[in-house]
Amino acid sequence: MLLQRLVVVCLLAALPVIDVTAQQKPKLPKPRRLDSGVVLRRDPATGELRRATPPVADAGAAPATIRTRVALVEVGCNVFASDGAPVRGLTAADFRLYEDGVEQRIVHFDASTAAASIVLVLDTSPSVFRELDEIRDAARTLSRSLAPQDEVAVVTFAARTRLVLPFTRDRPLLERTIAAYGLPSDPEEARGSRIYESVYLAAEDMFGGVPRTGRKALVLLTDGQDTGLGLSWDPASAQPKPGAFADRLAFEDVARALAARGIELYAVTTQPRPVAFTEAWLAAHRSEMLVSSQSREAGMPHYTLYLAELVRRAGGQLFFLREIGALGDVYRRIAESLGAQYILGFYPSAGLARPGWRSLRVELTSEGHTGAHLTHRVAYYVSASP
Repeated sequence: MLLQRLVVVCLLAALPVIDVTAQQKPKLPKPRRLDSGVVLRRDPATGELRRATPPVADAGAAPATIRTRVALVEVGCNVFASDGAPVRGLTAADFRLYEDGVEQRIVHFDASTAAASIVLVLDTSPSVFRELDEIRDAARTLSRSLAPQDEVAVVTFAARTRLVLPFTRDRPLLERTIAAYGLPSDPEEARGSRIYESVYLAAEDMFGGVPRTGRKALVLLTDGQDTGLGLSWDPASAQPKPGAFADRLAFEDVARALAARGIELYAVTTQPRPVAFTEAWLAAHRSEMLVSSQSREAGMPHYTLYLAELVRRAGGQLFFLREIGALGDVYRRIAESLGAQYILGFYPSAGLARPGWRSLRVELTSEGHTGAHLTHRVAYYVSASP
């Protein structure tokens, strides 16, 4: 019996030691308030809004560098055949690019080989309660549809904005974060839906500190009814306020933040598409503010038009969930669009000395592309300072 016990002890000692803690899943990052301690100041000379407090760098991001003015402007383009299928295999010679009507030389071309940086911006207000399970499933669909090299971050918002997952390529961690997505526990936080403030903070925090090249996108899910900026049918409500309210965030500041950094917006609204809001109507108003007395007379709600206006300026696409049927299908389309995108880069012939908005136009050369159409952002913004 003693001999048998000795044999058992020896065998147990020979077994490999299993580190139980090593098998445990890493904890989810602690959510960080993006709106906490943020101080905004408007430059009276340029009219631009600036953060008086620098954004907090991601733990996994590259070290911050001194930013200088980079003249290369990147424009994302998607090309579709007449049946709606993405057209692949194009080269720089297939495109012509214009800034303020002047043709520019394309010096950089990428056919979706570089990694994309994507921020999921998810509404956590009570208005989306019925869609929670579908939102989780759809976000998993997006996660699995992206290329392995693409980085994804997750931001949630209601009356407050939180970064719940910094940029990562860790898909299991991303899916665990999505599984934990839910409504805020604080009743006060659930009483607001600061859509445009969350977009601005995500753009500033996630893309403002560490330079990122290639495809950059925010994927926003919302009902479109913002409670933060006081937007109305008066287009002036989108502009910065004078006097004591000058330092408050305005819709114009959000558009500038996206356009200056080349961040596209893929917005998914749970509201129905207005009858008059057709692709033909959008094409006819591609170069003008969408919120107007004419669109009001056509029966379009202004909260839908402001979403569309932000997409018009930044580039991307606006999806109506009810007409597509399943959020997973929308997110799959977004992943396909990002995966079939062409990036055109140019150095502006006029330089960057003149700040402000500049128009963009991209055309396909006629050879072999009859019936194809493309989408791209209609403008970009040159900040008064780097």
